[in-house]
Amino acid sequence: MRLRRASRAIRIGDVTVGGGAPVVVQSMAKTDTRNVKATIDQIKGLEECGCQLVRVAVPDREAAEAIPAIKQGINIPLIADIHFDYRLALMAIEGGVDGLRINPGNIQDEEQIAQIVRAAKEREVPIRIGVNAGSLFRPGRRHLEKQESTIANQMVNAALEQIELFEKLDFELIKVALKAFDVPTTIEANRAIADKMPYPIHLGITEAGTPKKGVIRSAVGIGILLHDGIGDTIRVSLSGDSHEEVIAGYEILKSLDLSQRGPTLISCPSCGRAEVDIVALANAVEERLARLEKPIKVAVMGCVVNGPGEARDADVGIACGKGRGVIFRKGEQVRTVEEKDFLEALMAEIEAL
Repeated sequence: MRLRRASRAIRIGDVTVGGGAPVVVQSMAKTDTRNVKATIDQIKGLEECGCQLVRVAVPDREAAEAIPAIKQGINIPLIADIHFDYRLALMAIEGGVDGLRINPGNIQDEEQIAQIVRAAKEREVPIRIGVNAGSLFRPGRRHLEKQESTIANQMVNAALEQIELFEKLDFELIKVALKAFDVPTTIEANRAIADKMPYPIHLGITEAGTPKKGVIRSAVGIGILLHDGIGDTIRVSLSGDSHEEVIAGYEILKSLDLSQRGPTLISCPSCGRAEVDIVALANAVEERLARLEKPIKVAVMGCVVNGPGEARDADVGIACGKGRGVIFRKGEQVRTVEEKDFLEALMAEIEAL
């Protein structure tokens, strides 16, 4: 991996983004923000699976008025997603929100933007300049450029124009996000802007799709950029449960050794050599591991080819054979168990460790 891109640190509530801080995993509530109880309940569920920042849509005054109650009912920093109406941003700031997200061009009046920036500066509320490729081509957008300019370049220019305006207003609590559904476009845009400004970068593949395919698309795009050293916070955007977004986010980070939160499961894919139902065992172990937060490497292996080596290399591992399995802990063989006891014996060793 390349060295992490240097960026300025900003504080969103009690979470540091950029400046060499660990990459932050965030998500977005999928409830109607006006329904305070449902929104709080969903965010609390996200807190339990490790979400560090959460964003809510603020499409109207009623949603903005719900911000103080939502803020009071949760424990992680709250970001308001604002489009079109600058007054909603001002209300969200007044209501105690920890961060804002605005999309360049959705609020085109520079005096209205200046009002948002002044209020955010007074309360030390960071603003994410979030450019989505799909929003570049809405009628009336001033950022639409000549067709020969790539979409990625148009995204970069839209962000830089907004950054310049913020800097003229002496505001530097900035985070930047350039997202597209198209993975190569997202990569091109983020690589292009990374050395053009000093602010932290939020990564994501927007509208990535349903969990089965969206996780793959997100892992490829986000993973490549993180491997490039680009990215200070991430969101996996899925048409599904927000918990899946957080889980996928941490798995992406763990695959690059950028996070140590929660267990890592190494499991055999199974083949004709396996003499036990290793797929069922791996699924059962994964379900039980979901309750744990501590970083631990667990191996569930099904034959003598890679099984003993992988099991021995894990914190806790089992190498399964016909009717029996050998359990390893920290490289040492500790038990031999019957097939009916595989799951409980393995989990007992994990819990003991």
